[in-house]
Amino acid sequence: MNSSPTSASAQPDPSIAAELHQVSRLYGKFAALRKVSARFHAGRCHILVGENGAGKSTLLRTVAGLLSPSMGRVSIFGQTPHEARARIGYMSHATMLYDELSGMENLEYFAALMPGSIGLSPADSMRAVGLDPTLPRMVGQYSQGMRQRVALARVLLAKPDLLLLDEPFSNMDAHSAGQMVDLLGSMRGSAIGAKTIILTTHQPSLAEPIADAWLTMRAGEIVSQEKPAQ
Repeated sequence: MNSSPTSASAQPDPSIAAELHQVSRLYGKFAALRKVSARFHAGRCHILVGENGAGKSTLLRTVAGLLSPSMGRVSIFGQTPHEARARIGYMSHATMLYDELSGMENLEYFAALMPGSIGLSPADSMRAVGLDPTLPRMVGQYSQGMRQRVALARVLLAKPDLLLLDEPFSNMDAHSAGQMVDLLGSMRGSAIGAKTIILTTHQPSLAEPIADAWLTMRAGEIVSQEKPAQ
C-alpha cells in the first residue's frame, strides 16, 4: 500500500528525500505511471523492482525532473525537481561515456560542461568509485564493471544528495556487480556525503545487502512497499 504524503502546505520533512503524490505520466491514452504515491527516506537505499514496462525507469526519470508528471506532484527535499536539480544525480541505463577517451578525460570533459556546479574534482570522483585517475586506457577498452563505475563517477562530480540509478548492475559479471553493491552501500555514510539512493534492477538478489526498502511496480503502479526482513 502506498504511503500518504504530507499536505502541500506542511513544512518539508528533512527525513524525506523524495515524495510523489498521485503522480501519473501519460503518453496519449497510455499511462506509464498511474497515480503513484510514495516516500523515499533520506540516507537509505530504495530498490525498485518489476517486469519490463512496469514503469520503473519512468518513475526514476520523473523524480529526476527529466519527465514532468501529467498529473500529481513530485517533491525533492521539499522543492520541485527543477529547484532541487543540483542535489540530484541521475545515471541512465546507458553509460553515456566517450569510448575514445580515458575515464579521467571523460570526467574532465563533463566537468567542463558544468562550470560552477562541480563539488568533486574529476580525480576525486575517480577515486571515490575505486578507480585510478592516472589509468591511460580508453573507456572503450574497459570492462562493463569499470564503465559503470566511471558513469557513477560522472554523476558524483556535483556531489548530489540523491542518486537515481537505472539498472546499475546491467551486463556486469558477479564480481563487478558485487563491487558496485559494496560501493553503493558505502555511500550512505561516506566522506563524499551520505547519499539517498533509488535504483532499479532486474537482479534483486544483488541489491539485497544494501536494500533498506523494496518497492514493486506493475503496470505503472507501486503494488507493494516493504522493508527487508531483519
